[in-house]
Amino acid sequence: MDSMKLGIEENHAAGGARAQETGPPKAAYIHVPFCAHRCGYCNFTVVSGRDDLVNAYLDAIEVELSGLGEPRPVETIFFGGGTPTQLPPDGLERLLETIARWFPLSPGGEITVEANPADLKQDDLARLAAHGVTRISLGAQSLDAGKLGILERDHRGNDVRRAVELGRRCVTSVSLDLIYAVPGETLETWTRDLAAAIALEPNHFSIYGLTYERGARFWSRRRRGELKTVDEATEAAMYEAALDQLTRAGFEHYEISNFARTGHRCRHNETYWTGQEYYAAGPGAARYVSGTRSVNHRSTTTYLNRVLAGRSPIAESETLLPEDRARETLVFGLRRLEGVDGEAFIRQTGYRIEDLAGKPVSRFVELGLLERRETRLRLTRRGLLVSDSMWPHFLRR
Repeated sequence: MDSMKLGIEENHAAGGARAQETGPPKAAYIHVPFCAHRCGYCNFTVVSGRDDLVNAYLDAIEVELSGLGEPRPVETIFFGGGTPTQLPPDGLERLLETIARWFPLSPGGEITVEANPADLKQDDLARLAAHGVTRISLGAQSLDAGKLGILERDHRGNDVRRAVELGRRCVTSVSLDLIYAVPGETLETWTRDLAAAIALEPNHFSIYGLTYERGARFWSRRRRGELKTVDEATEAAMYEAALDQLTRAGFEHYEISNFARTGHRCRHNETYWTGQEYYAAGPGAARYVSGTRSVNHRSTTTYLNRVLAGRSPIAESETLLPEDRARETLVFGLRRLEGVDGEAFIRQTGYRIEDLAGKPVSRFVELGLLERRETRLRLTRRGLLVSDSMWPHFLRR
């Protein structure tokens, strides 16, 4: 999760700092950069065709985590990437053992592992389950062959079906990531794709409109006119169609892009959305500990070289003042469909929502983008469609 750059001024509410003290983090993110290949839309910290770096990566993770000094009990662990299951069996085993040693999981805790449908095997899932993994997040993106080709994915719909079936046998929750607004996609093809995914009966969905990030091949291809973006009105209609289809199918819409069966929310991601702190390790990984956000070097080789030479992997670091932390907490909280309870917000941050963002809140309520229900502030359906444009108004002092 990328650090948000906020303005720095002298804090005027001393209570804010005390209110934010909630004890040590209870979540950990581990970044595994290996992939079979890099998709055209991807600008994550990923390396492909570099199996020669696996042992050095595993050594570096052990060295980085040794900086904790002692094991840190957590309630959730998330292995993201990249593709964690791209590691060879002995490498995956070693990583799982290392993380279990440094981040012992509390009883009833959640461990999520991201996986690629193309290469997920029964043995992989059995190994993950034996190490306490409770949740698999499949980077499906689509079940449509043409759309998967445009996205440069290396799997097909049958791979997704097989992976969901295998996952249900071994872990408690199976989640699917889907992308919409792909070049050439229509509202009809998107709703058909989503219906096919719902029919697989996963426990959770994360849906995202395709973005064109600087540094990814799609960015350059769009600038050259090789990819034509879906217009804003159609993309909004696709999102709204997903809301309706998924809620009709019995999924709870609990965050802007996330839908879950009862009892299957992603507890780890809720750490972010509720403004809690978290540990992290691996290239490009971002952590939030003791009020400080820091991000490791995005270059996998730079990360490895620095850590194995006994140097810090951190590329950027920023200590947030209490008001800035409170503003972030407000934005993350508003991403959840239940919104933010004003009284609980004061207890957590030491600030009133009205003192931080009274004017934009009032304006967005008048525009029908936010609504107040007793002490709670939440996005409306209209607000869900334009939420990204609203956040800067809450983050600005």
